[in-house]
Amino acid sequence: MNIQQIRNATIVVQYAGKKFLIDPFLAEKGTYPPFPNSLRQDQNNPLVSLPTYIDDIINNVDAVIVTHLHLDHYDNAAKEALPKDIKMFVQNEEDAKVVKNDGFQNVEVLQEDTVFKDVQLIKTKGEHGRGEILKLAGLVCGVVLKHHNEKTLYVAGDTVWYGAVQEVIDRHKPDIIVVNAGDNQFLEGGSLVMGIDDVYEVYKAAPNAKIIASHMEAVNHWTLSREELKRFINEKGISSNVLVPDDGELYSF
Repeated sequence: MNIQQIRNATIVVQYAGKKFLIDPFLAEKGTYPPFPNSLRQDQNNPLVSLPTYIDDIINNVDAVIVTHLHLDHYDNAAKEALPKDIKMFVQNEEDAKVVKNDGFQNVEVLQEDTVFKDVQLIKTKGEHGRGEILKLAGLVCGVVLKHHNEKTLYVAGDTVWYGAVQEVIDRHKPDIIVVNAGDNQFLEGGSLVMGIDDVYEVYKAAPNAKIIASHMEAVNHWTLSREELKRFINEKGISSNVLVPDDGELYSF
């Protein structure tokens, strides 16, 4: 498999001969206002440009996986750029209705036993924060990809570390895990996605896996930098286990 970090949580996964685009956030730098009640109110989103052309990102995509409908995972630029007949996977019927209303004609709700062109897609649970903030953040999911010719990939989505993430790791024993690790926060309510301690918990749960830290430094409410995470994993001696890609960087497994 090949996994390319695009920007924020947007990744392109080449898996068993299929090209998956996950959480497309494709607008030009500075298109949207900052997320309110958070850091960097003087900076519009996205904070950085795409590392490549949109056409290169969406060319020959077989399916799009949208873990939830927040702007930084599914935006107007993606809605305009993606062909309306492309296969779209979403987390539930509510999201499917919205995506269909956006004009997409081939929308399917992920299940725990979804199969797409002989690739198994397994919807996983996530919690977009802890405590009261969960009510505001709403429902999210992740996905496990399996194929007999490929290593098992777990894309955790916008979730903090909690019991259900441990259960996915214990059950599916993923070889590769993508975590959203920018420790994004509002001024109150705590972490919305994984921070340093969460990433370390993932490592301890899956010490033989390669862990890719995505969703970093691209929207205004990030609080964990790539450099800070790199310093931590170097101090812990796990830099060969936890990978911190730059936008545009490509890994092969």
